[in-house]
Amino acid sequence: MPPRFQDYKPADWLRLRPLLHRLKMQRYRAHDRAFRALPARAGDVASLISALRRRRVLVSVAFNDPQTIAWQAPLVKLYVPDAIYVVADNTPDDRRAAAIADVAREFSVPYLRLPANPTNVPSRSHGLALNWIWHNVIHPGEPEVFGFLDDDMFPTAPHDPFAALSGQDFFGVIRPGVSTASIDAAGRWFLWAGFSMFCFAGVRDKPLDFSQDWFLGLDTGGGNWDVLYRHVKRENIREQETVFVPFREGLQMTDAPFQWCGPWLHEVGLMGRLEFADDKRRAVAELLAPHLVKAESQAGIKTV
Repeated sequence: MPPRFQDYKPADWLRLRPLLHRLKMQRYRAHDRAFRALPARAGDVASLISALRRRRVLVSVAFNDPQTIAWQAPLVKLYVPDAIYVVADNTPDDRRAAAIADVAREFSVPYLRLPANPTNVPSRSHGLALNWIWHNVIHPGEPEVFGFLDDDMFPTAPHDPFAALSGQDFFGVIRPGVSTASIDAAGRWFLWAGFSMFCFAGVRDKPLDFSQDWFLGLDTGGGNWDVLYRHVKRENIREQETVFVPFREGLQMTDAPFQWCGPWLHEVGLMGRLEFADDKRRAVAELLAPHLVKAESQAGIKTV
């Protein structure tokens, strides 16, 4: 939501920002409503909904990368075995989407291909995808708990990402708002969309919005600031500890980072210098290899 009128500065009014912000927000809301009214391009939504009731559910939003799903699917099955793992594919390219569907089929995990996203802006596209999943799958499915994962998040040890939900309605990696010359985001925060968990009973009747809210300095998932987060003191809840590190010694952290969220490795595919991308992917493969061998030995499905 845009800031309150009284929060704008005189310079903002001279540039008509209060009105422009509201017009842009109305346009986005219209796109969001239209998008979530569209059917999935592939997958059995009705059967998936019927399977979710009172279950623990992890939804991975896939995007253009069959390899990450080929790693993530067996590792989630291995280390979070009581969760239903779902691939919700936001991939625009038909060939890559078909490859991701093949991976999901190989590992016997539910697969949905979302409608064609109306934007190619990553944060907006991701937010629209999450809102579609919430309205069309999670809310009608009524799981006990649910969570969203980026497709390059990999567990490397047994872990219960839902454990904190016994005492709070949401849990995950918290990110602060980003202030700019025209936005004071001090005190605002949100759950990073790549690792965010929710107790369904605590949020089922709330108008959740997983979009970004850049008018308040908040990225994807920040649309829930007014709905959820502003009503809770951050110091009163548990949050997932996280740390960024260079993927190899001798590099600056900003060159090509990994992110650790407890035992979960985040490749951080969109961050860092492009020339390190191939080496970084090889480093992920090496780090995950023993875990994938373990998953293969238990499931009898080749994972590497």
